[in-house]
Amino acid sequence: MDHHKASKVVIITEKIILGKVTQLIEAAGARGYTVTPAGGKGSRGIRSTSRANVIDELSNVKIEVIIGSKDAANRIADEVAETFFEHYSGITYLEEVEILRPDRF
Repeated sequence: MDHHKASKVVIITEKIILGKVTQLIEAAGARGYTVTPAGGKGSRGIRSTSRANVIDELSNVKIEVIIGSKDAANRIADEVAETFFEHYSGITYLEEVEILRPDRF
């Protein structure tokens, strides 16, 4: 099988803004994304995935988006950071990946 280059955008942020972030991702042309619970330690302290939060929306999530266009990937990362990270905790980064079915992305 042929491998094709694509970009992966990873966004780790607060679950409370998940819906708004995914709307932005879809508006940028991404065909899908994956969301998983996230925990760790950063400038705002420790967030755990092993204990229940009193309010579920205060937990963190990791959103991964694979998209064929590097420009679109950069636009997603920049828009998420500019729109949300002044008021919500979060980080975003990009990776170059290889995919097997480019028609899906």
